[in-house]
Amino acid sequence: MSKKNIRTLDKLELTQGLEALGEKGFRAKQVYQWLWKSRVLDFSQMKNIGKALQSKLDENFESPNTSISHFQQSQDGTIKVGFETYDKETIEGVIIPSEDRITACISSQVGCSLSCTFCATGFLPRKRNLFAFEIYDQVYLLNELALKHYEKPLTNIVYMGMGEPLLNYDEVVKSLHLLHSEEEGLGIGAKRITISTSGIVRNIKKLADEGLKINLALSLHAATNEKRTVIMDINKSNPIEELMKILAYFYEKTNNKITYEYILLNHTNDSVEDALDLAKLCQDFPVYVNLIEYNTVEGTPYSKSKKERRDAFLQTLRDKGVSSKVRRSRGKDIDAACGQLANKIVKMRLDS
Repeated sequence: MSKKNIRTLDKLELTQGLEALGEKGFRAKQVYQWLWKSRVLDFSQMKNIGKALQSKLDENFESPNTSISHFQQSQDGTIKVGFETYDKETIEGVIIPSEDRITACISSQVGCSLSCTFCATGFLPRKRNLFAFEIYDQVYLLNELALKHYEKPLTNIVYMGMGEPLLNYDEVVKSLHLLHSEEEGLGIGAKRITISTSGIVRNIKKLADEGLKINLALSLHAATNEKRTVIMDINKSNPIEELMKILAYFYEKTNNKITYEYILLNHTNDSVEDALDLAKLCQDFPVYVNLIEYNTVEGTPYSKSKKERRDAFLQTLRDKGVSSKVRRSRGKDIDAACGQLANKIVKMRLDS
């Protein structure tokens, strides 16, 4: 008989599994804490459960690992990490340090389900969704790197890496519960976690109804259906008017301000008229706009918006009362900036 992956079991399933092996139910809580809070994956190292249970676990379960395979550090201090999954796929995560926070940007899929025309990850095929434990592992391991390199723990988590989180809904939500749990996980507050989505209407509603009250960022990038469909094919099935309705619902359920992510593409979506169109989408519920400088991606037709066009766009938004700023790109020299994650990693020693 093949062994079960113990890291895909929730606490109830683990309890039932151990009881079937003749163990008391309370043992599940002990094992669960070892697996998640301490991330001990070798059953023989779970010190308080006894050798008999250790042997039963080893005979009946496997505990697959996610490991760091590649490491790069930018001149600006940003760190990009390549993770090797249990089946030898590669995903990427990024640590972005600033004065008041240490942010981890994590992936939710191997490759991506979408094909946004400005994004390097969009050129990769989606091989599979990540399991919750693989998402959790990224955060756990990036936190260890943050402590090592910056002497501070992670303060914020953003699901903005490879893949569309809301097209891996169940595993992403499982990972959120694990990251949020004080007793058995990392105890990361909901206000410090952001899901970035290209706009999957049906699953934004589900997320609003979960009761987690995490932050939501919409990768908008154009304020009319005509322009957004050219840039982001997902807009055909999730048009802007439907997105606005569901974002209003998300705000009603969570009371969290929505963030719009908007990459400025030269002479594509960066005119004053585009800014006025965007301002119209900021009237019905509280919105914060992150304007993002485009980072060059080989094979795309786009270029970075010129400074005068960027400044005029920003000023137009502010004149209309829209909270907004230009977000400075980090890690461009190691392809770690927004839209650049595509497994172009130079292998470096992890102790360098």
